[in-house]
Amino acid sequence: MLLKFTKMHGAGNDFVVIDLISQRYNLRPRDVKLIADRHFGVGCDQVLVVEAPRKPEVDFSYRIFNADGNEVEQCGNGARCFARFVRDKKLTGKRVITVETAAGIIELRMRNRHDVEVDMGVPEFEPAAIPYRADARAQSYFLPVDGASLEIGALSMGNPHAVLRVDSVADAPVARLGPLIEAHPDFPRRTNAGFMEIVSEQLIRLRVFERGVGETLACGTGACAAVVYGISRGWLRDLVTVELPGGKLSVSWAGAGQSVIMTGPTEVVFEGSIKI
Repeated sequence: MLLKFTKMHGAGNDFVVIDLISQRYNLRPRDVKLIADRHFGVGCDQVLVVEAPRKPEVDFSYRIFNADGNEVEQCGNGARCFARFVRDKKLTGKRVITVETAAGIIELRMRNRHDVEVDMGVPEFEPAAIPYRADARAQSYFLPVDGASLEIGALSMGNPHAVLRVDSVADAPVARLGPLIEAHPDFPRRTNAGFMEIVSEQLIRLRVFERGVGETLACGTGACAAVVYGISRGWLRDLVTVELPGGKLSVSWAGAGQSVIMTGPTEVVFEGSIKI
């Protein structure tokens, strides 16, 4: 069949968004791999699926598939693109949209046609919930990687993250360490690896090696995880600009027990159909 889609990006983190409310199809991992392939398909970091709500208190269900075909729990940049997509396609007229994900319910707020604010929920630090293998919760952990002991922050933003502070993201060995951290046995469901350079208390630079994707131009949950870790260590204030290779995001966190709020742009690249 011909499956209609919209290609979008949020700060360079690119997506193929598919409406499975007005069209019917059971998307399989092999379909996702084809769609995400940058040579034989459309090309994207993730495929986002819009579905009818399963609960009366939400407006939509939202599924996320990485380029490797695996379904994942959360994607912050994708959530913003999701909000713009359902508005552009007139699937809703609301400016505040509640969406069910595999990680729980999130709230999306349209700031204007392009910018979306996302309530990303409360970060999770308990090792078993991340999941991360550790004897007890700690502010930071030492992860043995390639003969070195790397100090990391480990937390969940609905999906697992390891955050490593570096002197310079330009010089950070993302290509070498990223895959080793992503697949480290202490993260039983793998993890996203963030490399954070602190410029000031309100500005960081970040590169992220995403689980099941590789290094991306932006990662919304990665930006949130980095800011939360930086605030918890006393390095950052409660409102931070995150500079990623593809653009800037704004992240705020008021501290323990509070939701992380992320704001950033969305862009539509093109629309089309692909034969599945």
